[in-house]
Amino acid sequence: MGTKLKDLAVKKEIAIADLKDRKLVVDSYNIMYQFLSTIRMYDGSPLKDSHGNITSHLTGLFSRTTNLMQQGLKLAFVFDGTPPKLKEAERERRKEAKLKAEADYEIAKEREDFEEMKKYAARTSRLTPDMVEEAKKLVAALGLPVIEAPSEGEAQAARMVNQGDAFAEISQDYDCLMFGVKRVVRNLTVSEKRKLPSKAAYQSVSPEIIELKETLQHLGISQEQLVLLCILIGTDYNVGGIPGIGPKKALKMVQDYKGRQEEMFKDARWGDHFETGWKEIMETIQNIPTTDEYAIAWKRVDDDAVVKLLCDRHDFSEERIRAVLGKMDESAKQRQQKGLGDFVS
Repeated sequence: MGTKLKDLAVKKEIAIADLKDRKLVVDSYNIMYQFLSTIRMYDGSPLKDSHGNITSHLTGLFSRTTNLMQQGLKLAFVFDGTPPKLKEAERERRKEAKLKAEADYEIAKEREDFEEMKKYAARTSRLTPDMVEEAKKLVAALGLPVIEAPSEGEAQAARMVNQGDAFAEISQDYDCLMFGVKRVVRNLTVSEKRKLPSKAAYQSVSPEIIELKETLQHLGISQEQLVLLCILIGTDYNVGGIPGIGPKKALKMVQDYKGRQEEMFKDARWGDHFETGWKEIMETIQNIPTTDEYAIAWKRVDDDAVVKLLCDRHDFSEERIRAVLGKMDESAKQRQQKGLGDFVS
């Protein structure tokens, strides 16, 4: 679900070329769910191999990652660890939403309403442990770093960016700002278009960058106030927020009640809507476990490992996969030659 900061964050359009040679940390779960919900057949069913295994996430991961690698981006992938206990309610909500979507899908199927089928099918996406492990294997085979977060991947990515180990975090969610990431990049799609969730339509998008410092200055609030704002409008730890309080109203509240948080939440009638105290949620957000025990090193692509995983195991076209790998090898050689030329000159 995430938090609703879209209308408050200061966003600037950029080109993919602006990120060339930059180290970028990918919120892996975020993009894999995107692929699972958007890469589907005409009836909404996900792509599968001959054994019935879902491959939509691998299709998207391979295609987008290799494209960005060819354009000189240095990607590292962070994977979620154990979620905070407070997230259990959100996980249960998502589970119930998926069950409802499955029931709605069956009704649409009986009517042969393919547009409705695709809409509801996209809401049933599930990421299994086996799917996650294979995604990690693919990322590693492409020579890219795999980082295991102790808890929320977004928080771990934020730590890596803030320590200078990466330029920005790649994610569609705004939660990373809540976790204090200095810089986030959104809409990083090669085609400059994105499929609308639950719809058989696309919209034009351009990559955009959000600088946390600039956003906070524009809003006239501190990072702590931003966290309070997010709690008012809803996070994964207090789903939905306080009824009747949207982003703009929440912004005014944290400005007006600066230094008087207890009074603010009392006046907002927090206790009428949530059993968990707002302080516990704030402490959870500010103290998400992260680690410095990670390695960021880029290696050569292991063509055979990629082919074994995608083609031998999941029926991808070996001719197509090797063609992409060949282009990547050529791009890497060109960048290396250019780098040597610059060094000599």
